[in-house]
Amino acid sequence: MKTNLRHVPHLRAPFWCFNGHVHTIARSLFGDTGQPSLDSIEIPTPDNDFLELDCHIQPDSDAIITLFHGLEGSTERYYMVELMKVLIKNGYSVAGVNFRGCGSKLNDQPRFYHSGETNDYQTVFNWISDNYPDKTIGAVGFSLGGNALAKYLGETGDDSLVNTAVAVSVPYDLRLGSIILSKGFHRIYEYRFLRTLRKKLQMKQKKFPELPRFNGSTIYEFDDKVTAPLHGFDGADDYYEQCSARRFIDSINIDTLFIHSKEDPLCPIEAMPLAKINQNPSTDYIITEQGGHVGFWSKPRGWLNFIIENYLSSNL
Repeated sequence: MKTNLRHVPHLRAPFWCFNGHVHTIARSLFGDTGQPSLDSIEIPTPDNDFLELDCHIQPDSDAIITLFHGLEGSTERYYMVELMKVLIKNGYSVAGVNFRGCGSKLNDQPRFYHSGETNDYQTVFNWISDNYPDKTIGAVGFSLGGNALAKYLGETGDDSLVNTAVAVSVPYDLRLGSIILSKGFHRIYEYRFLRTLRKKLQMKQKKFPELPRFNGSTIYEFDDKVTAPLHGFDGADDYYEQCSARRFIDSINIDTLFIHSKEDPLCPIEAMPLAKINQNPSTDYIITEQGGHVGFWSKPRGWLNFIIENYLSSNL
């Protein structure tokens, strides 16, 4: 392990978190969703759209940490809320990013967001750099948000505006992730994602009737019929190939930590490019036996946020 973490405690999950599904669902149901005091800010994008940021700026802080949620999440998700509270308590400024259409209202353009939308990341980091030039920038991405963060870091290399980053429960291989979601008990997650995606698409079609219709039942079909054509890809397979985080790991040039669980039911550990992470002096990883997908329920509570804050403070 190359990480500069001062100490990596063992994750001790409750006895009743006996598999990845239970761990994932329990954290989603019982996580803290009571947001801290935040200011909602709309920042413009180059294509005449906007992004909603929920910020807590502490004037005396040296760093601002940007947080990026997962598929169909928002800054109200438990993992965003809990980490923001820890970071604020430890003196950081925070900026939680709602992807297009994931905040308090739908965005203005026909397009949505996706696993490789790094232009919006650049927009956020540019805005922070312009408005808070005295603060260094850290970034944390969860699931889809972590995939796009890794892609951004790989694309920008030495030109990245981010000083250090953490990515949690990253898909790494989007095609494999879509296959997993379409099988067995995993269909529960797929159904939940598609329910909200379909609802947003129908709402947008009232304003943009030219948007594609969707009658499918899998994430792959949604990505093939909606995500890909809407964002310039030649079908789902092209989208997955161009945007999977595994392609960008070896180009990351800032200190970056990847955290993953062996029992992640949505993003299989087999997709994690361990050889690339090991070969890159800027990247490191922590793999736990338990944890589910963005779960990491622990005794005492707070294992994941301790690791993240510790790593950020060691590298910023």
